Amino acid sequence: MTNSDTKLSIAFYNLENLFDIIDDEDTLDNDFLPSSDKKWTEKRYKNKLRKLSFAISNIGLEDIGQPPAIMGFAEVENKQVIEDLLNAKHLKELPYDYVHYDSPDERGIDVGLIYDATKFSVTTSEVFPVNLFDDQGERDYTRDILLVSGILENNSIHILVNHWPSRRNGAEETEYKRLTASKKVEEIIDNLKRKEDNPRIVVMGDFNDGPLNNSIKNLVNNQDLYNPMATLKSRDRGSLNHKLEWNLFDQILFSTNFFETDGLSYKEANIFDADFLKLFNGKYKGIPFRTYVGKKYKGGYSDHFPVYIILENPK
Repeated sequence: MTNSDTKLSIAFYNLENLFDIIDDEDTLDNDFLPSSDKKWTEKRYKNKLRKLSFAISNIGLEDIGQPPAIMGFAEVENKQVIEDLLNAKHLKELPYDYVHYDSPDERGIDVGLIYDATKFSVTTSEVFPVNLFDDQGERDYTRDILLVSGILENNSIHILVNHWPSRRNGAEETEYKRLTASKKVEEIIDNLKRKEDNPRIVVMGDFNDGPLNNSIKNLVNNQDLYNPMATLKSRDRGSLNHKLEWNLFDQILFSTNFFETDGLSYKEANIFDADFLKLFNGKYKGIPFRTYVGKKYKGGYSDHFPVYIILENPK
């Protein structure tokens, strides 16, 4: 029996501003138009789609001989960009379908999920808002949390896809926002546990916090989750790089029943940091090869590396 008969992967990838080139009057997407300073043209959009499709098709390939069965995304503008991505060169022959909801984020970036329809079937999906307020009591809109429940190779599973508020105004100053998001995830998990005995739960996302931050530690401790990413971060490895320092904000956590052997069981976790996703020379050699640095077009993939876990199904 080959690896691909028994093993599968679940992944997460922040796609770094996957915007189409059409102006959406309801969102702040003006940076990503052909007329903008960034000159976001159809050619550049299609180049990014092709590159991302290549990256996604290679995640886990070396380990199990096939791309992810399920993959969460951050920073997709709408369902059209997901459809365009699934129709891009390296994914169009694969049996992927997707789940997407528009979120209230002011820039119009959402989370989403794609899945191999031959391995996973969706039973329900919904989104949960993270209610944040600024000092004036005004609503501070951010990305919703996406919950997708379904059957993965005869196993009931619940997947939460997250993109928590950024650290743009300082890590400490914005920590309360990520703690609020973490609390919302806990509420969702509590609700799942009320409805189902011992549910299998995967929590993935760009959390804008690392494994040792309170927002993540609270989730692990309060909900009996395991975070395999906690052992992956090092001084010279992570999922994104800021000022030559590595962070591991992209993580996949899961309920500890994935260590049991009577269903899908956890095998390993990794950062997908293949050489083709990295800058190959200069001062920043080895960090993610991104699409833009400020307004300067670089033509790369994303400013994040994907992360993934491998599960095994006993047969």
